[in-house]
Amino acid sequence: MSSIINKVRRELKRSSDGKTMKSNRRFFKGKIMLYGVKTPVVIKIGKKYLKEIKDKKKTEVFDLCEEFWSSGYIEESFIACLWAYSVRKDFRPEDFKVFGKWVNNFVDNWASCDTLCNHTVGAFVEMYPEYVSGLKDWAASKNRWMRRASAVSLIVPAKQGKFLKDILEIADILLFDQDDLVQKGYGWLLKVASHTHQKEIFDYIMTKKTTMSRTALRYAIEKMPKGLKIKAMTKEKKVGGRATNSF
Repeated sequence: MSSIINKVRRELKRSSDGKTMKSNRRFFKGKIMLYGVKTPVVIKIGKKYLKEIKDKKKTEVFDLCEEFWSSGYIEESFIACLWAYSVRKDFRPEDFKVFGKWVNNFVDNWASCDTLCNHTVGAFVEMYPEYVSGLKDWAASKNRWMRRASAVSLIVPAKQGKFLKDILEIADILLFDQDDLVQKGYGWLLKVASHTHQKEIFDYIMTKKTTMSRTALRYAIEKMPKGLKIKAMTKEKKVGGRATNSF
């Protein structure tokens, strides 16, 4: 099993370049471990070696994924996400704990969080919708990535109009979160949900706009018609005891 890991790592090292390393470090800002390989190249490498494990059991694939995750390299996390998603037809309820472990123990940047959750966790929740309650538990976590994950795991289902009630409940849990990456995460989720539930999302925003962060608010209304955007961004102020609108 370790031989396939070594093959992937050798190819990642051969594919690295200084320009990509420099731009990625500037892009992610924080202390991120990386080889400096462009994402399309990483995916190509991941797909290449995925063919060599096509006959492996899901548990074996997950073991390989965890080895990638534990390295701390962002490129290896992308391959872990790709390989985990490749066995989605074999997902079982107990896998939710595995995904939660990966987010809680290994995720340290928004790109790895979103890549895992948009696809792997999102596909899992569509298969086992009762586990959306687990996402609400994630939303109350002390770990910023678990909280962001609670929202971005529903991005793909939200595009299909699913889980509206749960989306609003998760937004409620995250409403006062001070972390900008969490704010952007649930704002993004509301924006996507508005594609199929514009009235419901707009009504929700109008009832929460005085307490919702401006970051989350701007994300949530990004795709709405101009008139609705103006209403959502208008601040209320009191003049002579009465509430009036101002920009």
